[in-house]
Amino acid sequence: MSNLKNKVVLLTGVGKGIGRSIFEDCLKKGAYVYAITRSKKNIENFKNLSKFRDRYQIFFFDVNNIQNIKKIMAKSVKDKNMINCLINNAGIRQRQKFINISKKELLDIFKTNFFSIFLISQLYIKYLIKYKIKKSSVVNLGSIVGNKGFTDLSGYASTKTALIGLTKCLAVEYANKNYRFNIVSPGFTKTSYYNDFKKNKRLYDWTKSKIPMKRWGNTSEISSLVNFLISDRSEYLTGQEIFIDGGWTVWKKIL
Repeated sequence: MSNLKNKVVLLTGVGKGIGRSIFEDCLKKGAYVYAITRSKKNIENFKNLSKFRDRYQIFFFDVNNIQNIKKIMAKSVKDKNMINCLINNAGIRQRQKFINISKKELLDIFKTNFFSIFLISQLYIKYLIKYKIKKSSVVNLGSIVGNKGFTDLSGYASTKTALIGLTKCLAVEYANKNYRFNIVSPGFTKTSYYNDFKKNKRLYDWTKSKIPMKRWGNTSEISSLVNFLISDRSEYLTGQEIFIDGGWTVWKKIL
């Protein structure tokens, strides 16, 4: 079903995992994608997308390079291919004891996981207003960690909690322009971390015991939700944090 054929998407963090799945799903549904990944090491992950080659462009740089974001936006204007969806997926994970996190380490994770999204969103809203784009959808990728306490993830969790606040504020501030903002917060998902967990049977079994559905999520399930949020089928949905976690965040209420 080509329900995104009228969408032009700026998508960060497409190299692997959830971002790679969102990228492919957008293309399959008919969208045009300006895709960003940090490293050319990930180029092998895009070989099977050659049949969509006329509907995407890939750029290799760190999302903290805001000047390069500006260049992509300028290119979209030159291409007469105006961006009307933004998906902020790029992020880094930091696992460390709270008392051991240095100021530099804290600033580094905030720089990528929050500041870059804040600044990209600023640029994007200015772009929408300047070129009189009538409607838009922005989806930020959060985490259940932003709502549930986890050991050794205080820095990472803080960035995701900040992102929830930003998403809700922008949803209210720009609702009258028909610019929608939502945040998707996945639970345990089969990304590169999945294999690390499976090596530790006790830890893996513990995670499953906390998930009412008794399994980890698939990246395709996350991308399907994001796909819905940027589509016209969700035009009245804004300012929401949507958990996709097999019931993890409500398990105490239902067990």
